[in-house]
Amino acid sequence: MNDMILKIDGLTKSYKDFTLDGASFEIEPGTVMGLIGQNGAGKTTIIRLIMNMCDRSGGTITVCGLDNIADEIAVKNRIGYVSDESFFFFGTTLARTAKACAAAYDDWDADKFADFLKKWELPEKKKVSALSKGMQTKAMLAVALSHNPELLILDEPTAGLDPVARIEILDLLRDFVSDGKRSVLFSTHITGDLDKIADVITLIIDGRIRESMSIDAVEDRYAVISGVNDKLTDKNRSFCIGLRELNTGFESLILRENLSMFEGVSVKNPNVENLLTFSIWQNRKESSK
Repeated sequence: MNDMILKIDGLTKSYKDFTLDGASFEIEPGTVMGLIGQNGAGKTTIIRLIMNMCDRSGGTITVCGLDNIADEIAVKNRIGYVSDESFFFFGTTLARTAKACAAAYDDWDADKFADFLKKWELPEKKKVSALSKGMQTKAMLAVALSHNPELLILDEPTAGLDPVARIEILDLLRDFVSDGKRSVLFSTHITGDLDKIADVITLIIDGRIRESMSIDAVEDRYAVISGVNDKLTDKNRSFCIGLRELNTGFESLILRENLSMFEGVSVKNPNVENLLTFSIWQNRKESSK
């Protein structure tokens, strides 16, 4: 029995100038996964493939044990999706949207949707085109959550929100998975949000998954070191990941198992931004060789 909320295995997609190369990862129930990578790395491609918005070149995707193509209708009833751009018809209203959703989803909860509109002060009779980007994002979240999904997929959902709204939505996501039965896939460039709520981080660089591990495992595996430049030697330099050298000193991500190679340096636990940026710099260095 497959008890994973989401399981991706060997997923590939080829474009003229980009290839998603055999992506594999899975999300357990009760988990918030942060999907990180620079622009063009493949994050949105993965999400679009999960939603069956484009054809894959290879691999499989299952949601709650169901194939996302063969069982597409059942899968989309189990997914709440918030894209990086509004999916509403700008000429419609949220009241009309609610009627459409009631017909589209098996488990649409009109009362829950109305509660979200009231909580976030979203006008149900005003045209979507008159709503701010932040209000549209909240409205998309209200739609996504009001048909009781088991997997919530968010593509840059907090980018247009003020700090208070972002905190409220992060609290909502943590509450969403608190029953241990539902999960979130959260793609964002605001890595500080992931530091607050993510249980697992999946890092993608140039179409390839480089890491998929718990936040605790990231801290156990890696460290960020810094020090004056004379602490770098020909012997230990090769252990640096994404080394940054400045006139005032250096900073690098390293494997904790290699800490003994460095003397007289400061050591701290990495955050999500450290994992992302140092990994990107290391990839650029390797690609330039």
